[in-house]
Amino acid sequence: MPGHRRRPRALPALAGTVLVLLLTACATSAAEEQDGTQPSPQAAAPIAGTFDFGEGREMYLECAGTGSPRVLIIPGQRATVQEWQSVGHDQSAPPVFEQVAAQTRVCSYDRPGTPHDGTATSRSSPAPMPTNAEVMARDLRALLEAAGETGPTVLVAHSLGGLPGLLYTADHSDEVLGLILVDALTPELRRAETRAQWEVQKLLLTGDVAAMTAEYPDIEYADVDASMDQVEARYGDLPGIPYIVLTADDEWGPIVERMVAEGAVPPIVPPGFGYLLDEAQRVSRPVTAALIPGGVWISETDSGHIMHHDQPQLVADTILGMVDELRAAG
Repeated sequence: MPGHRRRPRALPALAGTVLVLLLTACATSAAEEQDGTQPSPQAAAPIAGTFDFGEGREMYLECAGTGSPRVLIIPGQRATVQEWQSVGHDQSAPPVFEQVAAQTRVCSYDRPGTPHDGTATSRSSPAPMPTNAEVMARDLRALLEAAGETGPTVLVAHSLGGLPGLLYTADHSDEVLGLILVDALTPELRRAETRAQWEVQKLLLTGDVAAMTAEYPDIEYADVDASMDQVEARYGDLPGIPYIVLTADDEWGPIVERMVAEGAVPPIVPPGFGYLLDEAQRVSRPVTAALIPGGVWISETDSGHIMHHDQPQLVADTILGMVDELRAAG
């Protein structure tokens, strides 16, 4: 039932910017090149490299593990594969990417403009900015086709990645067997805020574009309104698949209040805006969980926005629990 709060069942043991305010190649054999075949995900080799997916553009992709369905992770704004290969300093559980790779195939990627390893550069080719959900979903599909990594998929989308994640699910409902949103941005937040609140929210979502592009001209930033319009237009195409919404339960009120006092956010942001955001999330999250009938909302997470760092075991268990259920269902 949408709105039902629970933690996923345990599985057997096999397994500094305002951006955080809600956001943010493996070569085939000669024989494969001749007959056009690709290795199946059950027997595929690890991937860590770039793929040309058309017009001379490349994107960085990593895949590891074997098995089906494949787990496809869409990182948040200006985040990369690396973010899913690490955990918070106080966590003893392995990273989510590592845990999932121990039980099935898992892939993730770097979009254009996503800084890598603390440097002002991306492992993927630059692209025009601002981007939007349709462009991100289309590029992702082209990348996966170039790498031979299409097929039965559990899609996991974090933060801003929720927007292209929903579009990708609608576009490829024949392949996406399950969807997990990890503290993801969806159009329901915009609906839950007033027009004036939403204008402030967009500043926090995007960050100081002028300052960022001065340091890194190709940095990723999205047209959030256009992206949300694109997603809303496709709600009717979302398939009836297993669907879980994980949401952070840390409150933004005190955090934003402190950031305003420290001058860490634009002057237009009022000190109490975080409390308005908390209320908007309380309204929007159960609606997000109801986008697909039977959706499950897990809200007791003891986590902030970067949940795969704060609670890697919870996120990994949720993903692998869905993989397990899909395998059992055949």
